[in-house]
Amino acid sequence: MKLHKKFAAATAAVVAAALLFTGCGSPAPSSDSGGSGTDAAQVVIDSMFDVKTIDPGREYEPAGQILVKALYDTLVTFADEDTTTIIPDLASFEQNDELTEFTFTLADGRVFSDGNPVTADDVVFSLQRLQGMKGNPSFLLDGVTISKVDDKTVKLTTADPAPALLATLATPSLGIVNSKVVQENGGTTGEDDGAEQFLNTTSAGSGPYVLESLDIASGATLVKNTKYNGPQSPTYDKVIVRKVEPATQKMNVERGDSQIAMDLSGDMVESLAEGVSLESVPSATVVFLLANTDPSVNATTAKPEFVKAVKAAINYEALLEIAGKGAAQATGLVPSVFLGALPASDALKYDPEAAKAAVAAAGAEGAKITLNFPNDIDPTGLNLTTLAERVQSQLAEVGITVDLAPAPFATEVDAYREGKEELGLWYWNPDYMDPANYLAFGPGQTVGLRANWQESANTKIADLVKKGYTTGDPAARKALFEEWGKAMIEESPFIPLLQPGSNVAYQPSVTNVLYNPVWLINVAGLGAA
Repeated sequence: MKLHKKFAAATAAVVAAALLFTGCGSPAPSSDSGGSGTDAAQVVIDSMFDVKTIDPGREYEPAGQILVKALYDTLVTFADEDTTTIIPDLASFEQNDELTEFTFTLADGRVFSDGNPVTADDVVFSLQRLQGMKGNPSFLLDGVTISKVDDKTVKLTTADPAPALLATLATPSLGIVNSKVVQENGGTTGEDDGAEQFLNTTSAGSGPYVLESLDIASGATLVKNTKYNGPQSPTYDKVIVRKVEPATQKMNVERGDSQIAMDLSGDMVESLAEGVSLESVPSATVVFLLANTDPSVNATTAKPEFVKAVKAAINYEALLEIAGKGAAQATGLVPSVFLGALPASDALKYDPEAAKAAVAAAGAEGAKITLNFPNDIDPTGLNLTTLAERVQSQLAEVGITVDLAPAPFATEVDAYREGKEELGLWYWNPDYMDPANYLAFGPGQTVGLRANWQESANTKIADLVKKGYTTGDPAARKALFEEWGKAMIEESPFIPLLQPGSNVAYQPSVTNVLYNPVWLINVAGLGAA
């Protein structure tokens, strides 16, 4: 989960960023743009810019993914509008029937931005560096052995079937670096790697863009890679991504001072100025409640009847009113864009009478429950404080008394990860584009343990989790994830609430503005009308 990644962090929100790139303010519309604010040579993207690094082996935040996707090619990728079909990028691929051996053959002629060829040595170094540094994305290659076959061929092997591995390799953090350049600047395949500072100033990839400048606090400028010879055909000579708070993003895109606004809430886009285009879809973010199953934390939340009461007490339609445009009820823990997502007919239903009966069965009427949540983060524009207040009100209607305990993310995240929250309101963004990512909610898994839900508590679901990690046939996977999803709806201590909308506003002179669950937007894929 991107609680080490995608906090659309509302922390330190603001806008001095524009000055970094222009010297005197936001870029003015070009004289030939017809007032649209779009310069054929440049596109300006306003975002919350939650970037800590753009070293691909360490990077794991939303805006960082945008940048790394543009700077570093991966072995394989997805088309921007498709989350199911893996296609070659740097390499073609084959896999054995057991899904334990994956062979990649590099495309002819691909080069880094310095003109040197991309080789098998670069691939091996890049992936082993990610593993060895023990950074945020290192877990993506846990249990994977990487070896060179020849100068153009690399083999990845696993002890168990790994049907999600190809999808994982499309994640920007697994971008291939120029091993010679990186090693010359302190890069190693161990925890002593010292190349991060260099990679925050000079990109070393084969992607369609190269880094011109980066200020972690305020923004980045990319320019076309003149040596790029991959499948993309980037339109813009320069891409500026800058840190701007959402209200100012809206004003900028409306008056043409920027071309794309990434972080508008559902409410904001309802009043967009005429002539501004909008890409509005349910995001792959799942907002959920967790009830702690450990009686020593709270004897009431640990009761299955209490969880049933909460699931039936929530008026999911009313929550969508808070989320605004683009949002949808989460039908399960796997969001709608992925294989195995549940249909709307399987979603939890509001049933206050059933909730009251379950409250009585749990002996929960009058019990005090604390609801913890981070109050300085608005995932894709959703205000968690407002959502928590609505949940509190709805639970009160069926006799459950909830005390709200908001705290800054940095304060609250440890209690969440350590399984100390009685009732928690959190969210999950996909680490990679495969439903296996959501098996972390199963008993004994990473997120399951945050609710103190042990593997022994539900062996049926635990068995489905194991099969989910190893089942490769697409039809069988779909059926298995649907079975797992239904069981989680009925028996888990997690209550999926909604998928907030991804609302990206843009000037109509920019085309091909497409939401992606992992890298959000592919700047090399943008077009100009």
